[in-house]
Amino acid sequence: MAIIGTGSIAHSHVKAYLAFSDRCKVVALVNRNIEKAIQLRDEFQLDGLILEDYKELLHNQKIDLVSICTPPQLHAEIANDFLRAGKHVLVEKPMAMSLEECDQMLEAAAASGSILSVVGQNRFLDPHWKLKRTLDSGLLGRIVHAQVDSYWWRGDNYYDLWWRGTWESEGGGCTLNHGVHHMDMLLWMMGMPQSVQAVISNTSHRNSEVEDISIAILAYPDGSLAQITSSVVHHGQERQLIFQGERARISAPWKVFASAQLENGFPERNRELEREIEQFGDQIEPLQHSGFEGQIDDILTAIENNSAKVLIDGREGRNVLELITAIYEAAITKKAVSLPLRKDSPFYSRKGLLAHAPRFHSKRALTASIANESSPGGGDGDGSSHE
Repeated sequence: MAIIGTGSIAHSHVKAYLAFSDRCKVVALVNRNIEKAIQLRDEFQLDGLILEDYKELLHNQKIDLVSICTPPQLHAEIANDFLRAGKHVLVEKPMAMSLEECDQMLEAAAASGSILSVVGQNRFLDPHWKLKRTLDSGLLGRIVHAQVDSYWWRGDNYYDLWWRGTWESEGGGCTLNHGVHHMDMLLWMMGMPQSVQAVISNTSHRNSEVEDISIAILAYPDGSLAQITSSVVHHGQERQLIFQGERARISAPWKVFASAQLENGFPERNRELEREIEQFGDQIEPLQHSGFEGQIDDILTAIENNSAKVLIDGREGRNVLELITAIYEAAITKKAVSLPLRKDSPFYSRKGLLAHAPRFHSKRALTASIANESSPGGGDGDGSSHE
């Protein structure tokens, strides 16, 4: 294993690889700031190469899989180089800066036959696994509404870091870099919508060009709706996924409520169905590995079995970015956007997005690093502290 980019999110990758020390070994760390790579090596007592240029590893026969933990604008170039060299790739979210770059990555993976996986560690958490399995059981009936609250809070100085808060280097704001977690889970559980409407704003961060809150409404072919709020202005940082079915609702954090109709159409609680749903949920086996470890195990198993089948492949990663791109297009153009997005969309390419993206504020303060970059929230961190 090689890790490209050794900022705070790389720590999660290293810990996950070390959990499977009988199956893999981290043999190289790469960072343009060599001191950061050395710090990561020393912290985990790793034994391997320390490099400034990832290209020195492209033809290294000891490397089977690379974790790309750099800022988002570098994802596509690095991934394409390693895929073309026949290496498997795990790339941090967001997958890339544009759908055009995603398609280039998918083409490189298809040509080489290598695995391309995109980080989505929250799929490998028991509450979300339980939610997914219960939705798939059909006990709720057809899903008619989903509510996705991706609530975070970040201070104004969060955007002092050099690559944050600009469309050119970060690719977007909280929609792309925080909401991506819950959007991935929504698409996993409910599939792609037919159309999107959205608004974005910057309410509280004057050192940032990008949005700090977005609200999107998704419409599905069967008439069901979903609403997504992505934010870094919500105190308390409560995050939840709520699914309303024809017969009952369930959510993460876990809560079950079922209703039946009275003769006058008003509700009465359907406790029998609630018990049935609870019993189904209780019978779901806990995951053997959780979070990043779960995803690393999934990829290692695919490599060991000479299979390209992973839970979150490049196509899944592209779907999330397509939804995010549609949210930006809908918000910026103030028009509903139909999916799938066409290649002639002005937002398909990075160049097109940059040409249309609103700059809410001018970037004023710049710093090479900030203290305690990693999220204090632990395993459900935003994944936005890269290099």
